Amino acid sequence: MKYPDAQFSHLQRLTDNIGLLQHADGVVPLHTDGYSVDDVARGLLVVCREPSPSQELVVLGRRYLYFLAQAQALGGKFRNHLGYDRQWRGQPGTEDGWGCALWALGTAAVRGPTAGIREESFMRFSRGTRVSSPSAHAMAFAALGAAEILDSHPGYSAALALLYRARVAIGDPAADAGWPWPAPRLGYASGAVAEAVIVSGHYLGDDRLLRKGLRMLEWLLAVETRDGHLSVVSRQGRGRGEAAPLPASDQCPAEVAALADACVRAATVTADDTWLAGVRMCLAWFLGDNDAKVPLIDERTGGCSDGLTGAGRSRNQGAESTLAMIAVLQHGRRLVAAPARASAGQGDSPAGAGSKAARD
Repeated sequence: MKYPDAQFSHLQRLTDNIGLLQHADGVVPLHTDGYSVDDVARGLLVVCREPSPSQELVVLGRRYLYFLAQAQALGGKFRNHLGYDRQWRGQPGTEDGWGCALWALGTAAVRGPTAGIREESFMRFSRGTRVSSPSAHAMAFAALGAAEILDSHPGYSAALALLYRARVAIGDPAADAGWPWPAPRLGYASGAVAEAVIVSGHYLGDDRLLRKGLRMLEWLLAVETRDGHLSVVSRQGRGRGEAAPLPASDQCPAEVAALADACVRAATVTADDTWLAGVRMCLAWFLGDNDAKVPLIDERTGGCSDGLTGAGRSRNQGAESTLAMIAVLQHGRRLVAAPARASAGQGDSPAGAGSKAARD
């Protein structure tokens, strides 16, 4: 199947000479809400994932990296929100913004389009590893950056230590097949947590932990599937024993992007491309195979709706959702190159892929 190419026109619309504006009213950037490190970091991430970025994208990458450099304190923590008045809000910390920044910096240190971006990113990443977060989600994001570093710097002690700390912060996945999750509740970007467990097992040489991470991802795919299509956990999350939410109840594109990333990682680590069936479902969700049966991609603007609700899709096209769409469309390139597989049967289903990988 041919998937749409990733478009960057709306991302460019949301970017000014300071950074990436968080929100939009429709497609019009909302200056009053300012900028967040989370979004700018993801902007750097998608630029560096482009195999041959244009000069315009390289300029965006440099701008996002400069923003992250300004956000980082000497000790490695990050301030997370900059107002449009150019004043930072709050104190440097190790919340999700810190984790996303390390994820992006680790990626840029390896895949950055220029030597300058790669060198600056590696230095900033290394500084960020001096601290840790009590948040499992923040540590999961940071672990993804460490995994990128270890691909090109095997044995790099700061990245290995960060993976170990992330493993501790996330906790041991439960043995219960009904809830094989290390927390009593599914929250935001759950796919990143499963992916962090997978990369921790892989790079720390812990096959048992790797298998647990794959089982977590297999279970998450099953939980977030309804009638053959994705129906992801809403922004409010879902606890053990809670009924599944109503269809199209405040579903977030970032949740789908995290799931796609985790499926690609599982395919890479296990050399089993049947995991890419999960990525196909993520792409289909953006293209309209979702609870509301409406596409979230706006090919006219290059943006993405901020989410699904009971009333349909949001009219607003903010940074987080647009970045999530770009990230998933980038994965679509791999699907085109992957060997063709039968569209029916267990071998092409996410659950079947997970079961096979977890047993191997």
